[in-house]
Amino acid sequence: MSPAVFSHGDLRLYLLSLLAEAPQHGYGIIQALTDRTGGTYTPSAGTIYPRLAKLEEEGLVTKTVDGRTTIYAITDAGRAELSSREGDLAGIEAGLTDSVRLIANEVRQSVKEAMKSLRADLATAEKDDRAASKGRPRTAGDDERIVSREELHRADAVVNAFRARVRTDLRTHVAKGGSLPSSVVSELEDGLDAAARRITTALASLGR
Repeated sequence: MSPAVFSHGDLRLYLLSLLAEAPQHGYGIIQALTDRTGGTYTPSAGTIYPRLAKLEEEGLVTKTVDGRTTIYAITDAGRAELSSREGDLAGIEAGLTDSVRLIANEVRQSVKEAMKSLRADLATAEKDDRAASKGRPRTAGDDERIVSREELHRADAVVNAFRARVRTDLRTHVAKGGSLPSSVVSELEDGLDAAARRITTALASLGR
């Protein structure tokens, strides 16, 4: 999604909707916009802060300075404007949902293309191996190296497909307004760490 998705006034209205959920600091707002758009639109501070200042000037937002952090909160007047433009906000939300769905489709297509490329690479590697071994006896070591290269390519594809699937699921969930508690991310981190240790152990045992 490009910034053009937020046409004139849309970003202003969406900022109010984010602050209606909870008071937030500037970086949190930028991160929320990134999450809600599936990572395709990350506005700069130069885009967000002037709009927040304008909303404050209009009496729709207030700010409270807490040390180095400035917290923005919606006012009753801001909630009233948000309520009066529910239809416009619904249109913006629909556009964001469509964009995230498009991202998911593009990721799936990328995975398919990567698998197609992998199969082509494997076929080329096998052809090259046959050409290189032509004229000399083929050994068990040759077969093992070919299989290992094929499995390495397959492992790369599995890792990339896993990353694409999880990344898409997480971004789609958050973009639809779902919560992502730290416990879920910690579980993902622990699971990947455990899998990595098992693979390292398995490879070490094969090398003995």
